[in-house]
Amino acid sequence: MTRYCYKFFISFLVVALLQAATVSRSVALTVGEERELGEQLLFQIRLAFPLLDDPDISQYINELGEEVLDVAGIQYFDYHFYIVNSTQFNAFAAPSGLVFFYSGLIEQMKQENELVAVLAHEIGHVVSRHIAKGMDQGTKVGIATTLLAVAGLALGAGALSQALFAGSLAAGQAISLSFSRQHEEEADMLAYGWMKKMGRNPEGEEEMLRTMRRITRYSMGNIPQYLLTHPHPESRLDYVQSLLAFDEKELSTFEKTDNFSFLRMKYRILSQIKDGKVLRNLLLNMLSDESRSQEDKVMLQYGLSQLDRMENNYDSSRQHLRKVIAHYPNRSILLVDLGLVEMEDGNKEQALKLIRSAYDRDRNDMWATFQLARIWLELGNIDQAEKYLQEVESSMPLYSKVYFELGKLRAAKGENGAASYYLGKYYLYEGRLKLAKQSIHAALNDPGLDEDLRQDIEKIEKTIKRLQKKD
Repeated sequence: MTRYCYKFFISFLVVALLQAATVSRSVALTVGEERELGEQLLFQIRLAFPLLDDPDISQYINELGEEVLDVAGIQYFDYHFYIVNSTQFNAFAAPSGLVFFYSGLIEQMKQENELVAVLAHEIGHVVSRHIAKGMDQGTKVGIATTLLAVAGLALGAGALSQALFAGSLAAGQAISLSFSRQHEEEADMLAYGWMKKMGRNPEGEEEMLRTMRRITRYSMGNIPQYLLTHPHPESRLDYVQSLLAFDEKELSTFEKTDNFSFLRMKYRILSQIKDGKVLRNLLLNMLSDESRSQEDKVMLQYGLSQLDRMENNYDSSRQHLRKVIAHYPNRSILLVDLGLVEMEDGNKEQALKLIRSAYDRDRNDMWATFQLARIWLELGNIDQAEKYLQEVESSMPLYSKVYFELGKLRAAKGENGAASYYLGKYYLYEGRLKLAKQSIHAALNDPGLDEDLRQDIEKIEKTIKRLQKKD
C-alpha cells in the first residue's frame, strides 16, 4: 500500500467519523441505502486502489459474473466486478452488488472454475444480504460508518485496517463483516448449485477451499483478510466434499472447462504487477515441468510473451505469441495482443492490419475496439478513432481511460470545452472528484459549447456535487 493510499484512508477516517455523528439509521440498511452506499464506496475504492480494468480484463470478469447471475435469478442490484491490483489474498462483496477480487487471490488459482466458485460465493453473500443483515438491529447504523468498516475490509490486515474498524465501532457501528459459519455454508451452497446449473463442475469450489486451508495452515499467524472474513475453510471443505461425493455420477458427465480465457487474463495481470525477473523464472520453471498439460504449457508461452512486451523484447514476444496463435488459431483476441507488440515496436500499419482483423471477427471485443481506436489516433485519423472510442464508451461507460482518449481527440480538434468535459469524466471515474470538478467547470465556461453537450455536463456536475457532499 502506497503512502498516498495511507493518507487517503486517514483522511477518510476523519471524514467518516464526523459524518457518523450526524447520519444514522435505527435499523439495518435498506436496499435503497445499500445502493447509495455502493455508489459512494466505488468512488472511494477507485481513488485508493489501482484497478486492473483494461477492456479485456473487465469484459472477461463481468461476463463470468453475468453467467452466474443468469442462473441466480432476479436481483436487487446491478452487479459490477472489479480486479484490484494488490498482492493480498482477498476478495469481498461490497453492498449493492460490487464485487472485488485482489490479484493476489487470482494468482493462487489454477483454473477458471476456481474463479467462478469464488465469484459465485461472493454473489451468494450479496443475494442473501449477509452484510446488511450483519448489523446489530439495536444500534444506530450510519451509511458513513458502514462505509468506514467496509473500507477497513478492503484495506486488509494491518494497523490502519484495525484503526478503521475501531473507528467504525467508536462511531456506533456494530457491524460484523466476518461471516458466520451459517452464512458461509449458505453462500457455498448457492455457489455449488449455481455452478451445476451453469454446467460447471463444482470441483473448482473444492480446489479453492483446499487452497484456503493450505494458506491457513502455513500463515504463521499472519492470516490473510479473506480468511478472516470468510472463516472455517476446514469445515466448509468437508461440507462441499460431501456434496461432490453425493453428485459424483452426475458430475462425471460434465464437460471439461476451457481455461484459455482465464489463463490469458491471469498472465496478463501477472505481467503487469510482478517483478519481471521473478515472474520469468517462475514461468520457465513451470514450463519445464513435464507433468503439466499442453494447454498449460502453451499459456505459459503466452505469459512469457506478455512479460517480453512489458520489457520491450518485441522479437521474443512475437515468437512466443505465434506459438500460442498456432495452438489457438480461432482466438481473435490473440491478434490484438500481437498487434500491440507491433504498435509498440513502431509498426503501425501491421498493427492496424492485425487489430482490424480481430475486430472484424468479433465486433463485441472491446479490447480490439479500444486498441483499434488508439491505432487510428496514432495514424492521425481522428474521425475513425472517434467512431471506435464511442463504441467502447457505449459498451463500457465506467471505463475511465476511454474518456481520457476522447479528451485527447477533442483537444486535437480544437474543441476545448468538449475536451475538458471528457477529462472531467475521466477524473470522475478515477475517483478524483476535485480534479473532475475543475475540468467540468472549465467545460461549462466554454461559450462555444454545444447545447446538448452542455446538458450532459450539467448532469455530471450534479453527480460530482452529490458525491462531494458525502465525501
